[in-house]
Amino acid sequence: MRSLTLVFIVGFLALGASGHTARAPVVVVDPGHDAHGNPETEPIGPGSSTRKIKDGGGTSGVVSGLGEAELNLRVSLQLRPLLERAGLRVVMTRTKTAGASMGNIARARIANRAGAALFLRIHADGSSDLGARGTHVLYPAFRRGWTDDVYAASKRAAIIVQAETRRALGFPDRGLQERSDFTGFNWADVPAILVEMGFMTNPTEDRLLATSAYQRRAAVGMCRGTLRFLGRSPVGCG
Repeated sequence: MRSLTLVFIVGFLALGASGHTARAPVVVVDPGHDAHGNPETEPIGPGSSTRKIKDGGGTSGVVSGLGEAELNLRVSLQLRPLLERAGLRVVMTRTKTAGASMGNIARARIANRAGAALFLRIHADGSSDLGARGTHVLYPAFRRGWTDDVYAASKRAAIIVQAETRRALGFPDRGLQERSDFTGFNWADVPAILVEMGFMTNPTEDRLLATSAYQRRAAVGMCRGTLRFLGRSPVGCG
C-alpha cells in the first residue's frame, strides 16, 4: 500500500508540474472605446507631466450608423472563442458597451496584471476624407524606460497581425505605424498592438464591417496573426 501511495503522490506532483509548465499564454483582447468617451485626463506615460484625455469616443459608420465601440466589441466577442479553442487564455477589458470608457491606463494595467503574451487592442478608423481606406496596425515607438522592454516584440506582432488581418478583410494595406503618444502603449509592460480594421467613414468599408461575415473575417485574421506571433499553428482559426 505504501508503494502505491508513493507512486500516486509522485505522479500527482509530476502532473502538477507539467500542468504549470504548459500553462497557456494569455491574450488580453481590448475592444476600444465604450458607449461614451471620457474627457478626464491621465499621464501619457509613467511619471510624465503630459496628459491626454482618457477617451475621445471613437468614430461611427457613415452609412451603417454603427458606433465604433460596438463594432470593436462584436469582433472581439467573435475573436475570444477562436483563441480559446486554439488553447489560449483570453482576458477581455470589457464585454458590453455601456457607460464611459475606463481610459487607457486602466486598459494597459489589465494586460499587465494578466501577464499577457499580447495586449491586442481592436479599433476601426475614421477620417474627414471619405475616400480613405485600408487596414493598418500601430505599435509603440521605442522610448527608454517606457517601451524599450516591449518594443521589439510589439513590432514583430504588428507585422504578423497586420498581414493576416489585411489578408482576411481584403482591404488596402496601410501598413504599420509607430506611435509615441498612445497612453495605452506607454503604460503597457507587455507586447501591445492596436489594429485599425478599416475606415468606418468610408462607405464601402463601413457597409462591409457592419456585417457579421466581415466581423468574422476580422476576428479570424487577428486570431491567425496572434497564433503565428506566439509560434502556434493558426489552422484552428478558420
